[in-house]
Amino acid sequence: MTDQPPDRILRLNAVLDRTGLSRATLYRKIQDGTFPRQVRIATRCAGWRESAVIEWMRDPMFYQVDDIR
Repeated sequence: MTDQPPDRILRLNAVLDRTGLSRATLYRKIQDGTFPRQVRIATRCAGWRESAVIEWMRDPMFYQVDDIR
């Protein structure tokens, strides 16, 4: 059994603080497939998996979402 902590959901302001991106740049990168997409938390609420944001931060220039819509 692994002792890995559960994956947290980060809200928009936390993601912007961690990445240093502007809101417009973040959403443009999501549209281009170069930043992880949000996950729906509730009807009018979304966030990002912390593990996905960390993965993006390891290599932001070459990050690609596998299944671009």
